[in-house]
Amino acid sequence: MRAHHPAKSADIAIAANATPNVLAEQACRALIENEYGQYDRLIEVLAPALGATGLDHLKQLVLKLSQESQQKPRAEDRKVVGWGMGGPLYADDLAERHRSSVVRLALEAIADAQGDVDAFIAQQSEKARGVPSVAVEIAQRLLAAGRTEEAWTAINAINQDRPGWIPVEWEQTRLAVLEALGRADEAQAFRWLCFERSLNPEHLRSYLKRLPDFEDLEAEERAIAHALSHPSVHHALGFLVTWPALDQAAHLVITRADELNGDFYEILAPAAAVLDAKHPLAATILRRALIDFALERNRVKRYQHAARHIEECENLADRIEDFGRFEAHDIYMRHLKAQHGRKSSFWSLVV
Repeated sequence: MRAHHPAKSADIAIAANATPNVLAEQACRALIENEYGQYDRLIEVLAPALGATGLDHLKQLVLKLSQESQQKPRAEDRKVVGWGMGGPLYADDLAERHRSSVVRLALEAIADAQGDVDAFIAQQSEKARGVPSVAVEIAQRLLAAGRTEEAWTAINAINQDRPGWIPVEWEQTRLAVLEALGRADEAQAFRWLCFERSLNPEHLRSYLKRLPDFEDLEAEERAIAHALSHPSVHHALGFLVTWPALDQAAHLVITRADELNGDFYEILAPAAAVLDAKHPLAATILRRALIDFALERNRVKRYQHAARHIEECENLADRIEDFGRFEAHDIYMRHLKAQHGRKSSFWSLVV
């Protein structure tokens, strides 16, 4: 089986009218050769052609592969193919890891094709079941099978005291399980908790949508107030601009300007563009953070962007009636030249 696309492999198999067992043997050989992920979806695509007989035969072939013991060569004959954190990497060890990965992924795919949730779960170690992404895969399968109580146990198998490693997919799956269990109030409380933690606007929209009339307005005000006091000014700014709550976003920028980090270009630059029209001072503050970071850290690749930001700040200056505690544009430029005047590669870009 030489085709490098799973769908094409399935078409070829069907056209050739291969028997399920022959097709299973071809599939097994292809999986062993799956060095670059070209056959990752092969079992899923071939499942209709394999049928129950072919899937059972493929499972037996994969199990046999897992039981094959590879005799390690003598220490002096082992081939070093690289180096890792723990020392040398040997060819036989890498081959064994590849085979173990092939077996696990194949048995997972066969389990899914056979609708066997327990067989899928059996491929996950106890440690792996505590990883959010794995907990999601297990819980989603249990939920689809109508085994909601088991799905609840599976989705809660992770360490929730480490919020930084919890993806939104885990939160969404936990919410789906709560809804399936009929625990709507708990689901609503969890949506708010997720929003407080991540400032994800989708969680807030979902939360507000389920509130009675008029209560949603009060809750939205509470959410914005929470964002304004969030420990991360960058997360808060991203949320307020996306929501949108532009007046509050401008207030955040002005009151917490000292916390802005110009390395967060993907947040600060779009926010500045959105705030340009009605909040020129806030837009200027954001661009100054980007300019200062580029020059202070000698980020030469950002000099062209920084030069453009200076032009944008100059265009906004006449619209700012009161700079408050911030320097007026001409004073800011004088200080910038005093500090970074020798960076000719930057100043040559400034119009």
